[in-house]
Amino acid sequence: MATNKLHYTVPGIPTKDAERVVALLQGRLHACNDLHLTLKHVHWNVVGPHFIGVHEMIDPQVEAVRGFADDLAERIATMGGSPMGTPGAIVRERDWDEYSIGRASTQEHLGALDLVYQGVIKSYREGIEELGELDPVTEDMFVSQTEQLELFHWFVRAHLEDSSGNLSTANASTEKGAARAAKEKSGKSSKR
Repeated sequence: MATNKLHYTVPGIPTKDAERVVALLQGRLHACNDLHLTLKHVHWNVVGPHFIGVHEMIDPQVEAVRGFADDLAERIATMGGSPMGTPGAIVRERDWDEYSIGRASTQEHLGALDLVYQGVIKSYREGIEELGELDPVTEDMFVSQTEQLELFHWFVRAHLEDSSGNLSTANASTEKGAARAAKEKSGKSSKR
């Protein structure tokens, strides 16, 4: 990740700590910019019998995640950093792969989104753990955003579980594998 040399920061936080906080914020800014674009991609490319429900469920998530990105960028600036929001910076600095599903059924996209949300939430929780020692204000922002991301993840997972609570994507490790598992499981349950 690019370094963000700080010339000043908020009162009460040593520069070294503020630089680490800015790095954590920048990582989440990249993740949120990528996530809201991925969610919009899903919104445009989802098809099938449950199209309208999923199509309409995704848009509020897009708007919320865009808001998270703005909050993160403004916190970087508040800390004395310079937020990077360009596509090139996201691609250059991310540690995840490009979303891999194009035009596909609702279940396939939801299966893939299950893994996307798992990755984003896991990285937020890792940041929360580290921020507890560095900056409680930024930690609070991460906690608040994680709460909403976990809610959106639940919305996705509700489409992927059976009445016993078993997820169709439980053993998937790739987006395409999760998409395939979700599609296969939904095909079996609709034939009963």
